[in-house]
Amino acid sequence: MFSFENQVCLITGAGSPTGIGFATAKALGLLGGKIYMIATSDRIFERANELKELGIDAKGVICDLRDASQVTKTIEEIEKESGKIDVLVNNAGINSTSNHTVYDKKSQPNFAELEDDDWYRVLDINMKTNYNVSKNVLKIMKKNKYGRIVHISSVTGPIVTQRGLAAYATAKSAILGMSKTIALEEGINNITSNAVLPGWINTGILDEASLKYGEHTPIGRPARVEEVASAVVFFASKEASYVTGQELIVDGGNVIQECKGV
Repeated sequence: MFSFENQVCLITGAGSPTGIGFATAKALGLLGGKIYMIATSDRIFERANELKELGIDAKGVICDLRDASQVTKTIEEIEKESGKIDVLVNNAGINSTSNHTVYDKKSQPNFAELEDDDWYRVLDINMKTNYNVSKNVLKIMKKNKYGRIVHISSVTGPIVTQRGLAAYATAKSAILGMSKTIALEEGINNITSNAVLPGWINTGILDEASLKYGEHTPIGRPARVEEVASAVVFFASKEASYVTGQELIVDGGNVIQECKGV
């Protein structure tokens, strides 16, 4: 059994009660980790209270991770309060270029019709946030000669893609390049960097059509967020000390099948 006793764990993008970020925070907390969760709205305080009710030492923090100065200040405050950051889970992101709360394929423009502002907004939320947080947290991990960084990428971009998701696919592919470079540069400091690549996950933001795609995986259903969190827990553990620069696909075997829905 993995243990995160006496470890400080920071998870970004944990505001949704049905998302991967919150599921990961809960999993790490139940294994003894002290949890810091970052989101852009005050609903993060609700998530922190839910974890506290389970006996988890948890705190919610509001921060716009696209703003480098805000990120620096927030990470410095966490270090001042906790003394360190052992685990970073970069989960903040969006998959839609529209303003829809629920992902709807019909609302996504093709690359040629994509507005510049939407392109850069998706890249900022998925990639710039990851860069800003990782760079600041790495300074702390290097001082302590220990760290586990787990990036939530996607099969969309690195493995497959979809019409209308050019910006998202680009950002999620870029995350892997950054993860591998961090792994190469910081392994000597006992810091690992890995990525989890989810497929069809029932996070509450998929439309009914998208959820049906999960039924065509070899497993026959979309994943639960807890199943993705389990992969994150492995990469974040002390036991994964010799695993770095790697990707773990959590998609129910979907990418290995040539004929889907047959």
